Amino acid sequence: MTRSTLLVGRAIAASLAPSVGTAAFVVTVAAMTLAGCGHSIPTRYVTLNPMPAGAPPAAAPMPPVQLTAVHIPAVLDRLEVVTLASQNRLTIDDNDRWGAPLAQLMRRTLAQDLLTRLPAGSFVVPDAPAPPGTRTLVVTVLNATADASGTLTLQAEWTLLAGHSDQAPLRQQVTLDSVITGHDAPAQAAALSRVLGELADRIATTVVAH
Repeated sequence: MTRSTLLVGRAIAASLAPSVGTAAFVVTVAAMTLAGCGHSIPTRYVTLNPMPAGAPPAAAPMPPVQLTAVHIPAVLDRLEVVTLASQNRLTIDDNDRWGAPLAQLMRRTLAQDLLTRLPAGSFVVPDAPAPPGTRTLVVTVLNATADASGTLTLQAEWTLLAGHSDQAPLRQQVTLDSVITGHDAPAQAAALSRVLGELADRIATTVVAH
């Protein structure tokens, strides 16, 4: 290759370089523009709410009781809202999320429900210092899912541990259903709030009687 040929080749390459760079820039801007045209679905956050008591709380004094824990299945212990699509298939919606871990929301809501159903001064809220002899309430949830037919089922067992070791614990199991009046996460949250209110009704009735 002669020196003149080499110089001509460099000149041609130099003249093409701006064109190649400009084309790459145009392609990049076009790709960014097209990506910006799509709109992602915003994340929606839902929560639970306490339900009003159907009757005034009992007035007779009773030993204090404290809700210490609400245990839920690991498949539900996540921020995304879970729906039972079929017998062995779940639907997890990334766009519908709980405002806090579901077990914490359920414990807080159930505590608020019990506070309005038990005699004044007898319920100790979770994590608060408890006086000596306080009975301990533990709720274990086996199922709390909404199915494709629009029904939310809560299957749970609750245990009341006596404040003194010489007393046997009280244990009961319950299955409660609530129709979901809608097809979105807020409707599912409302149904779960309702069954927690019903669970509080049953717990309060039994605890007061014992």
